[in-house]
Amino acid sequence: MDILPHGYPFVMIDRIFDITPGKSLSALKNVTINEPFFQGHFPKNPIMPGVLIIEAMAQAGAMLLHASLPDFSEKTLVYFMGMDKVKFRKPVTPGDQLIIKCRFLRQRANVSKMAGVAYVNETVVAEAELMASYGDKND
Repeated sequence: MDILPHGYPFVMIDRIFDITPGKSLSALKNVTINEPFFQGHFPKNPIMPGVLIIEAMAQAGAMLLHASLPDFSEKTLVYFMGMDKVKFRKPVTPGDQLIIKCRFLRQRANVSKMAGVAYVNETVVAEAELMASYGDKND
């Protein structure tokens, strides 16, 4: 909570359980029926919006960047820049535990590209390549 600038209800990471700085990170999102987006997506068939699965991957990637780069401070923010090769494979529903795995693909100056894969019960539900930059909050 001290690293990500997000607040409720937009924090999409509940726990980080494995991290290798400069390489990879694994995180958990518990998907519960009381998530505010389920009121409208969809009331009779609740499915986690794909864009929020991607947001969970982006937040996991921000945590990986934070742990990997020595010049990070409390003034540093990660800015989501883009996504490629996005695929949604299976719906994510209340009660699921979304496991997000991110790994670095490349780093140039203050821009990083990472691969993210989201799983439920060891089944891939979404994947994407994500690009982010980082800089001072005052820039």
